[in-house]
Formats: sequence, structure tokens, C-alpha cells
Amino acid sequence: MTTNDVRAIAQQAYAFGYAMVENYRTAYSQAVDSTDPRYVGGFGTYRHYPQPARPENTDIVTPNNDTPYSWGWFDLRAEPWVVTVPAIDRYYILPFHDVYTIYAGYVGAVRTGPAAGSYLLAGPSWDGALPDGIDGVISSTTQLLGCLGRTALMNDGVDALRAIQDGYVTQPLSSFLGAPAPAAAPDLAWPVWDEAAHTSTIAFFDLLDFLLALAPVLEEDAEVRAQLASIGLDGTGTFDAAALDAASSGALAAGLEDGRADLATAASSMTSSTGLFGTREEMAGKYVERNVGAMKGLYGLPAAEAWYGGWVLDSEGNHPVGSRGYTVTFGADELPRARFFWSATMYGLPDRLLVANPIDRFSIGDRTAGIVYADDGSLTVTISADEPTDPVSRANWLPAPTGGFSVIVRAYGGDASIVSGAYRLPPLRPLGA
Repeated sequence: MTTNDVRAIAQQAYAFGYAMVENYRTAYSQAVDSTDPRYVGGFGTYRHYPQPARPENTDIVTPNNDTPYSWGWFDLRAEPWVVTVPAIDRYYILPFHDVYTIYAGYVGAVRTGPAAGSYLLAGPSWDGALPDGIDGVISSTTQLLGCLGRTALMNDGVDALRAIQDGYVTQPLSSFLGAPAPAAAPDLAWPVWDEAAHTSTIAFFDLLDFLLALAPVLEEDAEVRAQLASIGLDGTGTFDAAALDAASSGALAAGLEDGRADLATAASSMTSSTGLFGTREEMAGKYVERNVGAMKGLYGLPAAEAWYGGWVLDSEGNHPVGSRGYTVTFGADELPRARFFWSATMYGLPDRLLVANPIDRFSIGDRTAGIVYADDGSLTVTISADEPTDPVSRANWLPAPTGGFSVIVRAYGGDASIVSGAYRLPPLRPLGA
């Protein structure tokens, strides 16, 4: 095998594994590293955040403050887990993503309805009989599942939200059945997350090999997995980039940079979340899409649940900066049509986190108190670093940093035009244009 061959396969490995490594960053801090402030308590439990997200919340990029989070991670190697939910009178979703960040299934208002229920989380090696009392099965193709649950914060406040979150009960299947627990799965030698090494050096491939061990080869990935195995990424967790000779490590590094460049190019042209998130049936073989989704909004939801849109460029073709100031005018027929609600949230660049501002407003939408619609039903939102002096513009102001920013519009339970991808946002116009 030539160094060019190794470089090409390394590029392919980056395309296959980028989302997996991004997923591990969060899984390690939340489920493995008990010294991390983001630690949720290990596997098999939820940690709830009943308060809306704020700038200091850095667990993931592009957090939202419409639907406070419930984080959970599940190790399915020894036995399945059971998640029980109460009856819920508002939008919520518990989406269970696998190691690839692809969704194994959902429990929530859109998919399973408002009734109480118990749902089995089963790994790829489980073949037991479905027990009584289970309302549905979520079958994972990988040995680990994660869950970034969302529950809508409504006008009845944080206490009502917290009561719902506290009703999300998790237990091993043996506990649910009142049966003896099976033998525990072997301890894993979890690689210590290293931000610089695992994102931009060939240590990426060491971590990828570890993660492949938790992901049995699937038919749609068989060809790619064979290519990866040909350079030692065979899922045994024994790949050691540091032990390679100079030529091989150089080829890996070059392939890594090729993959990074490919992803940056793909991400630069994406302005909607349509096609970036979904189940195995929807996402099989779509490595570019799942990577862009992981880069732009890790653990985003498919359009039927939550549609995401935004502006890469303003109406003049420039990257927006808050010191310039902008308006977006939604005609009465251009407002996002959603069964539940919609919002537009501000993020600073390049970190893609919420932006501190003098009025503590991080998003604006149809539930924002005091926004002013025009007589014709249209809504004009002002996006700027400087506080507007006009009363209507001030009421409809979404504060921005002085520098670069990104606004993500979310619509929960969108109509057919949103789900199909036909809906388009109106332009982002510079002030005075």
C-alpha cells in the first residue's frame, strides 16, 4: 500500500468517523469523567437542566433555551435499559442517538404522543423476548446510546417543567422485571479526551478505532469499514498512531487535513437542517450530512421534530457582524408554521455559544412577551449589537455581539412545507440597505 493509498483511506476514515469523535467529546465529559462539572452521574441516569440555557452553558455548541435539556447515556452491553415517562401536556422529546449520532428512535409528543409509557432501549446483541409492560422498543446498532432530551418551558414556569423532568425514570431491564441482574460488562479503558489531539492530530484515529469496537459493522458500511481495517482501523481498539513510521504517520496527517477541508467546504454551503439528522433508515451512507449536522448542531433533530434554518450571508452577500446591524421581516405568510412554537436564537462566532447581553434575551419567537406585529401581520426583527432607540425595534430586538454571529431559527412540529424543505427564510438585510 502506497502512502497515497493510506492518505486516501485516512481521508475516508475522517469522513466516516468525525461525528463519532464529536459524540465522544460529550459522552466522555458527561458519563465517564466524574471530575468534569458537566458529569451527569455516569451511565443509566438523567441529569436535568430545568433552567433555560445561558452563555455559561458550554456542554454543546448551539444550545437552545426553548426546551431545557435532560442528558442521559446508556451502556447496553450487559442488558437493555427501560425509560419510563409520565403523561405530558406539552412538547417534549427523548431522542436516543447511537455512537454515530444517528437516531435509534424517539419518545415524545410527536412520535409516541402525550400518554405515559415505558420504552426498551436494546443493544445490537440483545435478542430476548419483549416483556409485558413495554410500550415500544428502540433498537440500537451500537453498544452505547446517548440522549439529549428536551422539554418545553411554558408559561407555568420552571417548577412545572422540573416535575415533568423528574418523571423520566430509567432502570435496567432486570430491575424493571424484578429479576437478577446479568453479569456486568467488562470495564472499558476509556481514552482520556484531549481536545487538541483528538480533533486535529492523528490521535483522532486512535480514538476512532476505540469507538469502532462499540459499533458492529453494518451492511451499508461494510465497504468503508473494510477500507478502514486495511490500515489498522479494525475496531479492536489497538490502533496506535504514535507507533507508525514517519511515512505512514505523515500520510495519516495529510488524509486528516484532507477530510477537515472537505467537511469545511460542505458545511459552508448548508443553510438548513433538512437531511442532516434522522434515523438509520434516513441516514444510511450519508456521512457528509451527519458530519455537517454534528459540526453545526450536534444532536439536532429531524425536521418533523424541529426544523433549523439560518443565514450564512446577508442580502448583500457578506458574513453578518453585529456592529453592522440587520433586520429580518417575516411576512404574515412567511412566519414559520409550527404545531408547537418557533424561535430564533443568537450565537457568537466562532464558539457558537449564547451571547451575553444587557437584556438577557438570547432568542426571540412567537412566545416572546411584548413583541410587536405590524397591522398586516408581519414581524420585523432587529438583530444588532447596539440597542435600538425606536420602541418597536427595541421590542423586537435580538441582541448580537459586535463581531461575527449566527442565528438559528427553530420550528417545533413544523407543517408540510417545513418538513419537506420547501420553506425558506426571508433575507437578512443590513440596516439602511
